[in-house]
Amino acid sequence: MLGDPTRLTPVSCEEAEELPVEAWLVALASLPAVGPARLRAMLALDGPAEIWTRLLGPACPELVQVAGRRDRYEQWCRYAAVLDVVGLWSRHREHGVGVAALGTPGYLPALADDLDPPAVVFHKGDPEVVGGPRVAIVGTRRCTRYGSDLAFELGRDLSTAGVGVVSGLALGIDAAAHAGAIEARGAPPIAVVGNGMDRVYPQRNRALWQAVADQGVLLGEAPLGAPPERWRFPARNRIIAALADVLVVVESHASGGAMHTVAEAAARDRAVLAVPGPVRSSASDGCFDLLADGCAPCRGAEDVLLALGISGAEARPLDPRPSPGVVGHQVLEALGWQPADAEQIRARTGLEMSQVAGAVEGLRAAGWVAVSGRWIERVGHPR
Repeated sequence: MLGDPTRLTPVSCEEAEELPVEAWLVALASLPAVGPARLRAMLALDGPAEIWTRLLGPACPELVQVAGRRDRYEQWCRYAAVLDVVGLWSRHREHGVGVAALGTPGYLPALADDLDPPAVVFHKGDPEVVGGPRVAIVGTRRCTRYGSDLAFELGRDLSTAGVGVVSGLALGIDAAAHAGAIEARGAPPIAVVGNGMDRVYPQRNRALWQAVADQGVLLGEAPLGAPPERWRFPARNRIIAALADVLVVVESHASGGAMHTVAEAAARDRAVLAVPGPVRSSASDGCFDLLADGCAPCRGAEDVLLALGISGAEARPLDPRPSPGVVGHQVLEALGWQPADAEQIRARTGLEMSQVAGAVEGLRAAGWVAVSGRWIERVGHPR
């Protein structure tokens, strides 16, 4: 997934002791054919660092069972034997990609209590924008002009009204909805992608990817280098459904991928709206099926706002935490969204260690960071 692993260098014992739990999760997620289910099964056996150690030791029957095939397990062992875990961890920081593990302070509250929360979340941009009301707008890649225009208008009008627009950055309806949200420059856009954030997919959406990262946030559960494999997208759809307060299907064929997101939304008791389309358009077959099943129609942003229980523009809630101050801002900027220790923060900021220590204590007391042993981790916006 990350190219030829034989070009990488295995981590030393000394370096291993310096790595936070997130680094080992990144390494496990980078193994070939490891998706959410296999990663969850691994972590049910032991902690991520311990699982990595098992891959480097004698044959482990439990991991063979997780792999499903002996040859896949052996492939994992070969990969683990040469993977530079430290380099992989550093590469995510160099690319501006934050990493949050389930159960840690930096993890998104919106996903923490989900039916199937990701064990690890990668993000580029500002994860604090995942707050307030959110609507997922989904549909077919093979959309009509009617569907594209309506998705754009929904994205624009909902963002203007203070509603975060969630989608998957695919061609068609997804892209149109996010383009509308970006034009509005209202509530920041939220995108969930199915591959590593260094591999834009589809390439035609490169400018849109960057705009979402600049104005909002890109989210996913795949590490850098992960290709857009087909199996990753149903997994991505569950995250889209989990983040949404309401799901809107603009256009979908009867068996389109958007219908999988509908099933995930239904499992989470989310309201689903469907846009009525031209009766002779196969791109609206799925929407007509949803309407026949009792889903409410969506004719525009007002219908969505009604489903959310709000009307008109809604101000984003103010962060109740006191201002971190000038030095606190420096520390938060240096910390980013990956755990770091005081020495790393000192090196990145140029501050004296006493200043770092004082700022961290103030930030901890104010709820901006959490401290676990030597590791300091940023805490997201409280909901």
